[in-house]
Amino acid sequence: MKKYLAIITIALAFNANAQQHSKTDQELSTQIANDKDFQFVKDKALEIISEGFTAGDGYREVWIRDYNTFISIASKVYPKEELKENLLVFFRMQGEDGNIIDGFSPAESIKEGETDFSYSELEPRYAGHKNTVETDQETSLIQTVYKYIKATGDDSILDEMVGEKTVSERLEWAMEFLMNERYVNEYGLIWGATTADWGDVQPEHAWGVDLDENTHRAIDVYDNAMMIIALNNLMDILPDTRTKWNPIKEDFAKNVRKYLWDKKEQKFIPHIYLEESPFPIDFNEREIYYFGGTAIAIEAGLLSKKEIKASLDEMISRVKQAGAPSIGLTIYPPYPEGFFANKIMNPIYSYQNGGDWTWFGGRMILELVKNGFVKEAYEQIQPMTARVVKNNGFFEWYSVNNEPRGSGTFKGSAGVLYDAIEALENAKNEK
Repeated sequence: MKKYLAIITIALAFNANAQQHSKTDQELSTQIANDKDFQFVKDKALEIISEGFTAGDGYREVWIRDYNTFISIASKVYPKEELKENLLVFFRMQGEDGNIIDGFSPAESIKEGETDFSYSELEPRYAGHKNTVETDQETSLIQTVYKYIKATGDDSILDEMVGEKTVSERLEWAMEFLMNERYVNEYGLIWGATTADWGDVQPEHAWGVDLDENTHRAIDVYDNAMMIIALNNLMDILPDTRTKWNPIKEDFAKNVRKYLWDKKEQKFIPHIYLEESPFPIDFNEREIYYFGGTAIAIEAGLLSKKEIKASLDEMISRVKQAGAPSIGLTIYPPYPEGFFANKIMNPIYSYQNGGDWTWFGGRMILELVKNGFVKEAYEQIQPMTARVVKNNGFFEWYSVNNEPRGSGTFKGSAGVLYDAIEALENAKNEK
């Protein structure tokens, strides 16, 4: 009799717990559905996306790393032909070694004396620019083509002829550029210049966007996670390439875990240096937490759910330590003042050196939702949407005091917030 009573007690407790979960889930769903900031943010995002394809006010270029984060929302505003044309410009301006430019500007906008541009006979209307310290242009383009196809259903772009190659062939050519020019056999990963997380400013130069004789080559999680995502996307839209690229993708995933993930600290280390570090020998860079690279690593499927939760907890803790507004914080602690020659990286908590970027914070929100952390995602998106309402716009980044900085119509931020809100509105909380 006692045995049956115990079973009944457990069953009643389970049922009560399930009812409580259901009530909690319903309350959360109601909160999300009734969040007035969400509708304002979505409407505002559609408004600024309709203003064009440049990264935001103050920019003349259409950047591929930005386009990658707002092409989905752009598909709600523009005809697919216009979206496709922008993508084809990048392929027409592809380098002779397969590399992809960062962005393109109208040729007539280039002023006398501006020399850091490339040109292509296939696309005389534009001048191309590439920040060579980065290793994410090729991977960003593949991801953008993938999102274009998913958003519009138009896979005809893959058969478009650009010069003597199809877009499909050029996508693989871009990947081959990375394997030929940026791959390190010793680690089975790709390298870029030393930057702060996902940034495009190296420490050795007053501007800092071009590889030069002073560059310190390094391997980081952001570039390699972007590579994994791009390879997954490539194999999805070009399934015949799976035999070639899947073993390479699996090796990348294994090697990121092997060389960049600190299992004891439950975080990614900032860099593996191929020669030496640009920073003082007594500086412990491993103490720095890279928020953006971690978010992209989650998108690449590199962390377990337990590790995702640990990463979120660490982000929240470090945001509190910094006194920062949101988990859009780039890094913590920031690099000490004077470690970067470019003054925009100084003082600390400036620009990519500890500034708060919704552009990446919004991506972390989206990954939280995808992995079932809906309650946590809703909590963490609040400061991001609140400041859009307060400032009536999507600013490029924010100071540690939540003061808006940079472009006030930053389309990358609009794109990722729109995607994150839609995911929240369509989600059910993890049981």
